[in-house]
Amino acid sequence: MEADFCIRALERALALGKPDIFNTDQGSQFTSRDFTNILLNEAILISMDGKGRAMDNIFIERLWRSLKYDEVYIHDYHTVRDARRGIGNYFSLYNNERLHQSLNYMTPAEVYFGKRQQSLWK
Repeated sequence: MEADFCIRALERALALGKPDIFNTDQGSQFTSRDFTNILLNEAILISMDGKGRAMDNIFIERLWRSLKYDEVYIHDYHTVRDARRGIGNYFSLYNNERLHQSLNYMTPAEVYFGKRQQSLWK
């Protein structure tokens, strides 16, 4: 749980784009002065999940679990290119084709864009 790795990742991400808000949990790497100062210097609002509030990020944790077990672990990628392709294909399927019980058996694209626009993403 070292901050240095997260700081390097944040700097690389900010070289590609700058969000208005950055959300994390309250891990020591994300609450460190070095990490938060980078966000503050870029005028990025800092949002943190409540301490001890596992339910705050339950949906994203479920997404990462699905990605790992449904895609990453079964393909054992050997190159970054293969991983990008496989994960990109997985998210396309997850968002545009896979029906989600928690979304009343609709896709995330149908919920987000509405049923009429969803066909643009297929």
